[in-house]
Amino acid sequence: MRTFVVLLAICASASPAVVLDRVAVVVNQHVIKSSDIDRAVRLTDFLNNERVANNAAEKKKAADRLIDQEVIRTEVATGRYSRPPEKDAEALLAQIRRERFGGSETRLKQALGQYGITEDELRAQLLWQLTVLRFINERFRPGVLISDDEIRNYYEQHRSSFRGTLESASSAIRTSLEGEQINQQFETWLQGARGRATIEYKQEAFL
Repeated sequence: MRTFVVLLAICASASPAVVLDRVAVVVNQHVIKSSDIDRAVRLTDFLNNERVANNAAEKKKAADRLIDQEVIRTEVATGRYSRPPEKDAEALLAQIRRERFGGSETRLKQALGQYGITEDELRAQLLWQLTVLRFINERFRPGVLISDDEIRNYYEQHRSSFRGTLESASSAIRTSLEGEQINQQFETWLQGARGRATIEYKQEAFL
């Protein structure tokens, strides 16, 4: 009997520290939990070199990003798009370590600890960002065609921004216009894909 009473006392004293990992959003039967949103906020703030702002508004933004992520992940899987190698994520991680922390692994780990994330979580996030970029390039770039007239018109409209001739600026203008069209096509596709998805928010998870 005494052992049972002691166990009850331990459980009672521990119960206030228990944090429930709530279901926050369901996307096409895929569950996004509160912990997923919290991690997404912290990763984004770390990458943007900003203080963690884990309030309701930021949680909602992070949830929307995770919804987009799930929609894209499904498309990548069903469309059999290529994936970037893990070494590319390692290269990005090395760049962050070098540019923000002077190449110090210790300083990087200290900063990650302050944000409550691990190096593996950061590495996975970098790999995912590269995956999205590769998907966008493979999915939408083939349909983009910039004419010489479009390049000429852009040059004439922004002539003061260029020091050289149309010929010397045409390559940069083409790249810029291609990027704009790719982004527009991607955003249009993403809005449509989200509209076709079944999304259910659990509002209590955002309080």
